[in-house]
Amino acid sequence: MKSDITRHLEIIKENAVDIIAEDGLKKKLENSFKQNKPLKLKIGFDPTSKDIHLGHTVLLRKLRKLQDLGHRVYFIIGDFTAKIGDPSGRTSSRPVLSDKEIKANASTYTQQAFKILDCKKTEVIYNSVWYKKMDLPEFLSLLSFYTVARILERDDFSQRLKENRPLTILEIVYPLIQGYDSYKMEADIEFGGTDQKFNLIVGRHLQEVFGQEPQTIVTMPILVGLDGKNKMSKSLGNYIGITENPQDMFGKLMSISDDLMWEYFRLLTDIDSKQLKALHPKEAKVKLAKEVVSYYYSAKIAEETGVEFERVFSQKAIPQEMPLYRIKGSSLDLVECLYEAKITGSKNEARRLLSQGAISSIEPDDPQKSEVIKAQKIDVPQRGLILKVGKKSFLKVVSE
Repeated sequence: MKSDITRHLEIIKENAVDIIAEDGLKKKLENSFKQNKPLKLKIGFDPTSKDIHLGHTVLLRKLRKLQDLGHRVYFIIGDFTAKIGDPSGRTSSRPVLSDKEIKANASTYTQQAFKILDCKKTEVIYNSVWYKKMDLPEFLSLLSFYTVARILERDDFSQRLKENRPLTILEIVYPLIQGYDSYKMEADIEFGGTDQKFNLIVGRHLQEVFGQEPQTIVTMPILVGLDGKNKMSKSLGNYIGITENPQDMFGKLMSISDDLMWEYFRLLTDIDSKQLKALHPKEAKVKLAKEVVSYYYSAKIAEETGVEFERVFSQKAIPQEMPLYRIKGSSLDLVECLYEAKITGSKNEARRLLSQGAISSIEPDDPQKSEVIKAQKIDVPQRGLILKVGKKSFLKVVSE
């Protein structure tokens, strides 16, 4: 049994930042083996956007490894908490989402998560199930278990107060509402990013208050986005979605800095770093891109994508295949076009690229000839138009 427990501990501790508390974790594993009962592994996502990106997969990949060892994942869709918006790491309040937006986002989350998780060992739970049944006296009782002083110990809350930035009552009670999920499902271990540590501790505290064995907390590093500065986020436009086409995924991975590449290897792959020491940084980056694309598609697609990337970016050619965007008439609004064609994650990102001179038109017969586009509205010639956006994205626009 000891060797089995050691193996499980190694998987849990791999790349982890915090484990609270390790002694309790060992006891949970011992009981799990004695009773032949899988541990309840909790992870929660508020559906504030439609896509799961590589930043989310740092946690999901670890959970899949634990599923392969026999444990069960409880995937909490925070359709109730999404109405509040997790304030963790925020310098301002999140915009309030409608029920329709939350429902639409939530519908894609599980489908995407099952690209990684084993659906047969995963239970999906919407936390509105118990909150819709909670009456006001019960809710007020929940609030009595934590003090304002303790909530305001959070760095992000205290910073916003110092800077006279708005901090709503809803945001203050968010950690309690999220933590209550752990009590309702009797979680054994909860996983989250380092920015979730406070919320996870609140869940542990509430379990103790209600007479349950407190959950173990495991926090994982936050994956830095493509900009090399901020955490990967769709709102910042520095993300790689796990459902993006292989060409975009490959190209984005090739665009990251050499320093960031090693962190991506550590958190997104199982490749031993010793295998990479003899490689040139560019070769290593190609290996990273192929490994990630293989995981979400196939080794064959990854290899083909690598060949196409080399042809387009090293030989300055035009991709053999690229997204097609059709318009009526000849007038094109670049911002609308790039957003609707899903070249950018938001209209603001499209405007930013335009202002930075990162959008150009390419001559189909001579890819070496290109012209930077400065105006948001342009005319599309009869033969069509090929746009290059940034260093890696291409779009063909044709007029009907």
